[in-house]
Amino acid sequence: MTGQNVGYVRVSTIIQNTARQLDGVSLHKIFEDKASGKNVDRPQLTACLAHLREGDTLHVHSMDRLCRNLDDLRRIVKDLTSRGVLVRFHKEGLSFTGEDSPMSNLLLSMLGAVAEFERSIILERQREGIQIAKVEGKYKGRKASLTKERVLELQRRAGAGEKKTVLAREFGVSRETVYTYLNTEKSASVG
Repeated sequence: MTGQNVGYVRVSTIIQNTARQLDGVSLHKIFEDKASGKNVDRPQLTACLAHLREGDTLHVHSMDRLCRNLDDLRRIVKDLTSRGVLVRFHKEGLSFTGEDSPMSNLLLSMLGAVAEFERSIILERQREGIQIAKVEGKYKGRKASLTKERVLELQRRAGAGEKKTVLAREFGVSRETVYTYLNTEKSASVG
């Protein structure tokens, strides 16, 4: 009996589309995350890795879709191949079985490093562009998560002792955002 063909696709934002990834590949099951590669909370990747069994093949569009950092890439590929799972990266045209040659391992490391390097260059250019736009007065920053009225309600309820985690869930923001709004209130009242 041959194993399953399992696909993993990922896009960085909710508005991006995964349709071009693994287009035309016949799959038994597909797992899809809509999260940044740097985000460690990728529930569908976790589910995918738990689902894979000996004899299965994991199909991924490209190395940077599976992970954005070389150490993570090596760890995942090594773990899967040691369990008897074949890992196939379609864009790079590479497959890993666990019985790979030194050349295959070199290619995994080199192409993984190139993907990581590309990502860091993109982020550097983005930061430079934002800095230039700020100097020219064109950068407005990210839109606020909450309106002024919602911020006041959040601050009032937090001040009354409601749990930050519950407030974050109810307001649809992260706990970090809740604390940012609460710290903004403190610094505004001090100043």
